[in-house]
Amino acid sequence: MGVSTSCSEKGVAVVTVDFPPVNALPVAGWFALADSVRSAGRDREVRCVVLAAQGRGFNAGVDIKEIQAEGNGALIGANRGCFEAFAAVYECEVPVVAAVQGFCLGGGIGLVGNADAIVASEDAVFGLPELDRGALGAATHLARLVPPHLMRALYYTARTVTAGELHAHGSVWRVVPRDGLRAAALELAGEIAAKDGELLRLAKAALNGIDPVDVRRSYRFEQGFTFEANLSGVAGRVRDTFGKEGG
Repeated sequence: MGVSTSCSEKGVAVVTVDFPPVNALPVAGWFALADSVRSAGRDREVRCVVLAAQGRGFNAGVDIKEIQAEGNGALIGANRGCFEAFAAVYECEVPVVAAVQGFCLGGGIGLVGNADAIVASEDAVFGLPELDRGALGAATHLARLVPPHLMRALYYTARTVTAGELHAHGSVWRVVPRDGLRAAALELAGEIAAKDGELLRLAKAALNGIDPVDVRRSYRFEQGFTFEANLSGVAGRVRDTFGKEGG
């Protein structure tokens, strides 16, 4: 259980998240993920990083039970941890390919929205159930996956979209059977890693530099409203309802 890094293919590092049962990450898990991605990107032998997960789904966001049990300290830690993990993916010195199976929710959207490419299994679904869980945030990253009006409708309703729908929008590179996900992600990563390593690092920096939205600042702005929702008591009220429903 935790975050691990392996290098099974030349020039490709695979960072794997494993927090059973649903990959809802505790505070320490977000920081561990950030550290692993940054470390992989700093390795001069690595030319591409694959971000993957074990288990039923790719990512179910933050560990709400930890926040309910520990209060504001855990909330602040989760917000900071998510910020660092999302930034680590975006700022990784080499391209990051996300390999997504099952559910990709909440913080998972922050990770894949900041990745350079996404390969998904046929059963993958993506969404931000934040309003159902007493939270806000990651609209910055959902906006990188779907058009503006669809992003708003998905955000307000907390509905999900399929990998096939995102493929139609051009934000998912390939949709494959679940048992072929890792191979498909490694195939794309291998094609990327075949390029000159130094030039890839320059290309990553250049592409980040021409992005129309500063994702760090945009997400940090969203987080301010998460704190406001908590201070007002609204977030706690919604989270308590979520907990009673066994979510």
